[in-house]
Amino acid sequence: MENSQKYTITKYACYMTGFTMSAVANISPLLFVTFREMYGISYTMMGLLVVVNFATQLLIDLVFSFFTKYFNIEKTVKLTPFVSAIGMVIYAIMPHFFPGKAYLWIVVGTVIASIGSGLAEVLMSPVIAAIPAENPEREMSKLHSVYAWGVVVVVVISTLFLKIFGRTNWMYLALLWSLAPFVATAMYFKSDIPPMKIGGEEKGRKSGFTTGLMLCVLCIFFGGAAECTMSQWTSGFAEKALSIPKVWGDIFGMALFGVTLGLGRTAYSKFGKNIEKVIFLGLLGAFACYMCAGLVLSPVVALIACALTGICTSMLWPGSLIYTEEKIPGMSVAAYALMAAGGDLGASVAPQLVGIMADKVGTSSFAQTLGNTLNLSAEQIGMRSGFLIAGLFPLLGFITVLIMKKYFKR
Repeated sequence: MENSQKYTITKYACYMTGFTMSAVANISPLLFVTFREMYGISYTMMGLLVVVNFATQLLIDLVFSFFTKYFNIEKTVKLTPFVSAIGMVIYAIMPHFFPGKAYLWIVVGTVIASIGSGLAEVLMSPVIAAIPAENPEREMSKLHSVYAWGVVVVVVISTLFLKIFGRTNWMYLALLWSLAPFVATAMYFKSDIPPMKIGGEEKGRKSGFTTGLMLCVLCIFFGGAAECTMSQWTSGFAEKALSIPKVWGDIFGMALFGVTLGLGRTAYSKFGKNIEKVIFLGLLGAFACYMCAGLVLSPVVALIACALTGICTSMLWPGSLIYTEEKIPGMSVAAYALMAAGGDLGASVAPQLVGIMADKVGTSSFAQTLGNTLNLSAEQIGMRSGFLIAGLFPLLGFITVLIMKKYFKR
């Protein structure tokens, strides 16, 4: 693969961009309790931050799905991490100067950083797919494993930072993570971008193409919901629902979730095959983990369930892309964008639903009564209820895979 050597820096720039995505997606969940204590932000409003993040990415996905031909792909790829860098700087410094409008500036920073993440999500996969490789699907898994290991790094360093320097200095932590997209930007401007299919190539295919692609989009929707709900809520769930100190909850819950997520994707990049079966079992496992986290009273067992969700969901998002590439070869940037839209929609809807459920149930008389019976607070009952609702997404994903299996056999 001599031609692939010229794209070595490009690969590493994509990896650094993937790491940036993990910082953008996970900085707010790590600060949920901090924001609640410093600015009085409710769980619903914190869940809305997750929606803002992924809904912004979803909008970018849809724009690329329909208007890909109007973009200069090479320039867009190279500017993608720079957009995230600007957003993270605003996210970090503006609430410090305008504490009365802190939530507004957190949202503004999140939107701008998420535009960069949305562009990355649309463009990184086709860039990696376009680089000549002996085993393209393993290269795709490797790209997504970087995101997972990025979660681990972000969680561990952030948790230690907040423990050592205090929650009131969270803005310096956000500035620290803004360095990653600046580095990625510099790398892109020293790299070559491989030629990619832009869009419209699928128009001449048989009529079943649209149905098949929509089923794949539905699959990544449920996969994105299953993965991102746990990654976004583990920190707050461990601290408030399980009464585990933040530093231990973040390390043995959220960080360990990232470790198992990374191990699953790294293992597939080395030995992976039969992606349909991997997705099938992953969805079942994720459903079981959510049920365990929501129902088991033992904090240790519930936290282990949160962590093990990582390996169960590790190949749901990238696996959906790999599966789609197998069934619909020669995907364009527009098709990748539509898949990304499905994943981001799931990642938007499910975490917000958990926040709404936690607030609604947590303030009900039912939660108070049940909490008294189980020796739990109403807030703990509310958050556990949210996780039970989240478990419906991998269950519905499992049903979707059964439908896909029958469809593509035809």
